[in-house]
Amino acid sequence: MTPETVTTLAHEAMYIALLLAAPPLFVGLVVGLIVSLFQAATQINEATLSFIPKLFAIAVTLVLIGPWMLAKMLDYMRHMFTSIPTLAG
Repeated sequence: MTPETVTTLAHEAMYIALLLAAPPLFVGLVVGLIVSLFQAATQINEATLSFIPKLFAIAVTLVLIGPWMLAKMLDYMRHMFTSIPTLAG
């Protein structure tokens, strides 16, 4: 296995990880920003007020985007397993 092959495999793995992590993280970021603006406007400093909406929004995102995420991960793993003979040989 050449260094270029290893670099390509690492690049693909990091890209897939970023692609799969982005939707829940982005939703958590947006919901956290909205809740923090609400807390700043109303001067309510409650820790659970920021945690519960983010948890709910990320859970809904995972339910909605989960099948796409699973399909992406399965495609990547299928590609990795089918390329083992060419990588090892």
